[in-house]
Amino acid sequence: MNPFSSGTRLRDMIRAIRACKTAAEERAVVRKECAAIRSAISENDQDYRHRNIAKLMFIHMLGYPTHFGQMECLKLIAASGFPEKRIGYLGLMLLLDERQEVLMLVTNSLKQDLNHSNQYIVGLALCALGNICSAEMARDLAPEVERLLLTRDPNIKKKAALCSIRIIRKVPDLAENFLSPAASLLKEKHHGVLIAGVQLCTDLCKVSVDASNYLRKNCTEGLVRILRDISNSPYAPEYDIAGITDPFLHIRLLRLMRMLGQGDSDTSEYINDILAQVASKTESNKNAGNAILYECVETIMGIEATSGLRVLAINILGRFLSNRDNNIRYVALNMLMKAVAVDSQAVQRHRTTILECVKDSDASIRKRALELVFLLVNDTNAKPLTKELIDYLEVSDQDFKGDLTAKICLIVEKFSQEKKWYIDQMFKVLSLGGNFVKDDAWHALIVAISNAPDLQGYSVRSLYKAFQTSSEQVSLVRVTVWCIGEYGEMLVNNVGVLEVEEPMTVTESDAVDVLEACLTRYSSDIATRSMSLIALLKLSSRFPPTSERIKEIITVHKGSVALELQQRAIEFNSIIQRHQNIKSSLVERMPVLDESAYIGKRTSSSQANIVADKSSQPSSTATTLKFPNGVAKPPAAPLVDLLDLSADDTSVPSSTSNDFLHDLLGIGLTNSPSSGIAPSGGTDILMDLLSIGTPVQNDTASKVVSSNQGFAPTTKPVPTTIQVMDLLDGLPSNGSLPGSQTPVYPSITAFESSTLKIMFSFTKQPEKPHVNKIHATFVNLSSDAYTDFVFQAAVPKFVQLHLDPASSNQLPASGNGTITQTLTVTNSQHGQKALAMRVRMVYKVNNQEKSEQGQIDNFPPGL
Repeated sequence: MNPFSSGTRLRDMIRAIRACKTAAEERAVVRKECAAIRSAISENDQDYRHRNIAKLMFIHMLGYPTHFGQMECLKLIAASGFPEKRIGYLGLMLLLDERQEVLMLVTNSLKQDLNHSNQYIVGLALCALGNICSAEMARDLAPEVERLLLTRDPNIKKKAALCSIRIIRKVPDLAENFLSPAASLLKEKHHGVLIAGVQLCTDLCKVSVDASNYLRKNCTEGLVRILRDISNSPYAPEYDIAGITDPFLHIRLLRLMRMLGQGDSDTSEYINDILAQVASKTESNKNAGNAILYECVETIMGIEATSGLRVLAINILGRFLSNRDNNIRYVALNMLMKAVAVDSQAVQRHRTTILECVKDSDASIRKRALELVFLLVNDTNAKPLTKELIDYLEVSDQDFKGDLTAKICLIVEKFSQEKKWYIDQMFKVLSLGGNFVKDDAWHALIVAISNAPDLQGYSVRSLYKAFQTSSEQVSLVRVTVWCIGEYGEMLVNNVGVLEVEEPMTVTESDAVDVLEACLTRYSSDIATRSMSLIALLKLSSRFPPTSERIKEIITVHKGSVALELQQRAIEFNSIIQRHQNIKSSLVERMPVLDESAYIGKRTSSSQANIVADKSSQPSSTATTLKFPNGVAKPPAAPLVDLLDLSADDTSVPSSTSNDFLHDLLGIGLTNSPSSGIAPSGGTDILMDLLSIGTPVQNDTASKVVSSNQGFAPTTKPVPTTIQVMDLLDGLPSNGSLPGSQTPVYPSITAFESSTLKIMFSFTKQPEKPHVNKIHATFVNLSSDAYTDFVFQAAVPKFVQLHLDPASSNQLPASGNGTITQTLTVTNSQHGQKALAMRVRMVYKVNNQEKSEQGQIDNFPPGL
């Protein structure tokens, strides 16, 4: 027989394919076999039709196209015999899916087979329908499936229940038809039917609130009875796994109980006793028992359980943490993270065990345990937990130091009650993991030191000591360099010595040695070397005996290959040689850095998702910020990067009378610092290391229009002209600093109902006044989550509208999250006609589609 004829047996074709040594040989075999099958199909060969479909299924699993055999599956299904139908339905499930149009042709055959007298044929039809059922097929065949749920055969009941799950997922509107049959399945004795019935009830609860209420009312007692019976049942070989009777049914029942008890105190109270029984009697020495205990804990934490039952659940998780299986410990840590929000005190009892997990050899467990420890920190345990974490930082793996240092820095900043403790802990972190500390953490430390005059001497001495032993930690070196540059005289003269300090002697030459070492040791780190040059320039004024040595060190770098270092060295050398008269004022100590401004900037950058909410509030009602070191200050303007060494040409925002310098070498250049008049925007600091000058005040003060006055856009002050003198050649020049006048518009509440709120904030470029960027923020005010959320808008003909994709289509309930979307609106008749917009929001609540619409007429003038 020809090995590639339609009569070839399936096993022979598989042998031929497996014997191929290359992919090309395999493709050749498959191509010949497919050609033979096509010939058989065109000849309407009925004798080998089932064999050809079996071959096509194997070819399909190898990844080759088999669409030409789909109609053959339908012909086999229409046959009368069971063997043909079995191959036909198997091919149907494998070769087709619900998106195929040809599937509509099989609906009639399925309906006939669902009413067949042979239970095995009925089972085949139910399996096929449960795997590839589309919405149209579900509506057509739901009555037959519903009828089969009430048959006596447990095998048919089980298959019908699984098929019903597929139907209600495709068509949630049919859920009410299956409520009564699903409830009747819970009275069965056969475990297979029970598991399928419980799963059907679970899916009914997911798609319909009415179904949840019905099952809560009619099935809670039966579920408790089933769970009690299987928990107390004697040994049953048919269902026993590791000494536990049917753990799969246990878990399904617990999940359904969690859904029924969630948010319902009466149902929760009724199932509390059985949950306590399962939690206390189930053995934890086998994996099956641990699975039941975990599901029981999740159910207890998900319902309105009593406090004693929650403590029992958390104690079970504590035992899981001592298990040798990493998977069990990981899921326990995950569940404890959820439990912290419910009962933090009960979780605190297992703090020691959780800390041991931070030191585990498994990276996943370490990371999850560290996140849990961070959630456990409060004002009372912050110091001991920080000490434990810092002690572990010294011996932890290099791969874990980044996460560990980040969490320690957050804990120290958030829970420090006094500046000295905060500074001490940060110094320890910088000494042990300075290479892993993020820039914003050590920037915040510099701001804190600047705001603690009593601790500045202590800080610079502590850093000097730490540098001697941990000079390889980059962040530590940078903070040390900055502090020596600012407070070097305190280091040399032992100013502000605390009682806890040991006496030490540091000469001016020793301080310069540290900076010189940083310049030579960190040859690849431009930022650190740039900071060292700045610090040396400052010390040249404060330590006159070392001025010549500092000049020599700076001169060496005039030929540096790094342009940044070369430029700074040339400029600083010129300052030392030719501008002694201004050097002392140029390098004087920086004023106290505004801590509130820096914290405000960090907060705004880390919580960008609530910017729209904040911008909708008037600036006059801004609340006082709480800082980690117990210092409360009113909010101020955001802080630019204190140590930005590569942005000398960056434009500077307008400053206020209490603004600090935005660069390490910047100084205020107002006419009369004591006059109480704030300098104009862009002229209050040195704009470049090459230029100094004194601003010339305008005779007429620029007018600032508040956004609270008739929604008029706010404009910045008119920039003033400054006299600029080049430090290198001493030639004066006149120049003016460009000032941008970007209009600012107030945010509005565009739409608000009892269930939904929409807020608009606006931005516009001055050179394109007719183009507006609208940032929309959607907030769900109801207690139900919205899915498939879609925002639609319509505008007049003279307006063009472009909608960017939304950030999500899921809107959490009760304002626990937002969706953001950007709209670009182009008003072709700007200044003549005001904007107007109609909006429509479509979303689903519990798979029921809802919509809301409205008109927006309260856009600020000028858009």
